[in-house]
Amino acid sequence: MMSDSVYIKDVISKELDLEVSDVQAERFCDFYEMMIEKNKVMNLTRVTDFKESVQKHFVDSLSIVKCERPDMNKVNSLIDLGSGAGFPGMPLKIMWPDCYVVMIDSVEKKVNFIREAAENLCLSGIEAVHERAEDLGRKESYREKFDICTSRAVANMSTLSEYCLPFVKRGGYFVAYKSGDSKEEILDAGKAISLLGGKKPELYEFSLFDMRRILACVEKINNTSQKYPRKAGIPSRTPIR
Repeated sequence: MMSDSVYIKDVISKELDLEVSDVQAERFCDFYEMMIEKNKVMNLTRVTDFKESVQKHFVDSLSIVKCERPDMNKVNSLIDLGSGAGFPGMPLKIMWPDCYVVMIDSVEKKVNFIREAAENLCLSGIEAVHERAEDLGRKESYREKFDICTSRAVANMSTLSEYCLPFVKRGGYFVAYKSGDSKEEILDAGKAISLLGGKKPELYEFSLFDMRRILACVEKINNTSQKYPRKAGIPSRTPIR
């Protein structure tokens, strides 16, 4: 019978052509166990089956490699917005341990879980922040400091662009993980993306298991105006159109 760590290595290799070391596979297994244990006392995820978690959380998070750019092997810093239980930020950190990763969430209990998990997994170069993206994006120590900003299933593309692009340095990328039916929503965000300093997004459409997915990859070509992000709550109530 195939062990859990071997299953993880096999699935990630087959779906994404990534080689997972024994240490990384064990970290994925340990993170899953921590998530399921914590899920007994707080709402972290609806997906609790091991194989389903590997597919819908781990492999999906690592699917960023389907983008032609950026090259994750050359990324030094990444900020993940709305990480929740740690996705996609934690799998990306496990897979590329030398990358400095910041994970943001507005729910303090989830941020505390990420901190605890990072410590238990002996991961260094990782930070979990309890704050709203609109507020953190105005702080000099975070603004336009990152090679990549990622976000998965947080908001519509226009709102998400206002949350994420202020964190990205010129020449860096904002990568939005979207469902397969999000193409029109992504295209409708063109004005917001341009206004915030981004280039027209490159879309990567693919299937993972029973999921249709789109990765919207936005290169940052201009600095974001100091007007953005607007005050907390405004981007979601009044997206840039």
